[in-house]
Amino acid sequence: MISAVLFDMDGVLVDSEALIAEAALQMFARKYGLAVRHDDFLPFVGAGESRYIGGVAEKYGIAIDIDEAKAATYAIYGECAGTGQRGMKVLPGAVEYLRACRSSGLRIALASAADRVKVLINLEFLGIDESAFDAVVTGGDVVRKKPFPDIYIEAARRIGVRPEECLVVEDAVNGLKAGVAAGARCLGITTSFSEAVLRDAGALWCAPDLAHAPEPAALA
Repeated sequence: MISAVLFDMDGVLVDSEALIAEAALQMFARKYGLAVRHDDFLPFVGAGESRYIGGVAEKYGIAIDIDEAKAATYAIYGECAGTGQRGMKVLPGAVEYLRACRSSGLRIALASAADRVKVLINLEFLGIDESAFDAVVTGGDVVRKKPFPDIYIEAARRIGVRPEECLVVEDAVNGLKAGVAAGARCLGITTSFSEAVLRDAGALWCAPDLAHAPEPAALA
């Protein structure tokens, strides 16, 4: 029986994967004079910005100050959010699904590998305060990031349930691997990867967005 839902943020509640890639791409160009590609970031989606940016730096063989690089990326990200075609978008059904979970008596937690500053930008765009969740866990709260299970284990602990009682909602391979390793059942959202890829990573159910996802109460 599912008694709680643990949500990833990017690619599940907000459409921001292209935006953070664009911000990081601009950061590399401005700060390091390096032209990188959007595809360079794909292997690191869901693993937190330290790995997301650091992995691309490693690929191109350049040394960076990761804290400075992230700060510059977040500044660009914050500027771009909500502007033009590159702006962030609320994914269909996101807010409604959160409310439906709450109305059904399920506990809900946000478990994003992103740094807290990015999570707060996203929540502000969503129009949701972090108090809407029973717990908010971000990348800075755990040492090992996704695909390790630590963030989902910690999120379950904070809301007082066993991981086995949780539904993890993820869009990324790294996040699904983390959810499975934690012992949770997983719903894959196909905003970043195909259904075949997500199912191979451990998703038991898949949907294009939360507007078309099965209700947790209906999942056995």
